[in-house]
Parts: sequence; structure tokens; C-alpha cells
Amino acid sequence: MKMFIIEGEFRAGNDWEKFKKQVQSQNERLAVEKLYSLVGSKHGLKRNFIKIHSVREE
Repeated sequence: MKMFIIEGEFRAGNDWEKFKKQVQSQNERLAVEKLYSLVGSKHGLKRNFIKIHSVREE
């Protein structure tokens, strides 16, 4: 499996919080899906409150 570093921001109240997350996945598309799942469940957010700025393989 490959490691991906995903950077972006999510809605925290009225502000946007930046994040940088390392995700292990088979490909970039699945890494993005995993990130939506992890961040969404941890912070109780829907996908439209999570913005992804960059995805790169480590």
C-alpha cells in the first residue's frame, strides 16, 4: 500500500481549520475517500464542509 499526504481545510464553527493528514491507501482516489470518512466522523462533518487542496504520494 502507498502513503498519501492530504492537505486542506474543514469547517470548524464559523472558521476554516487547516489540516495535513497522512493516509495509507491503494490509490489517490481511495485515499481521498478515506480522508472524507476519517475527518467527517471525527468532527461530525459532511463532505461539503471539507476542502482538499492537495494530495501527494509519499
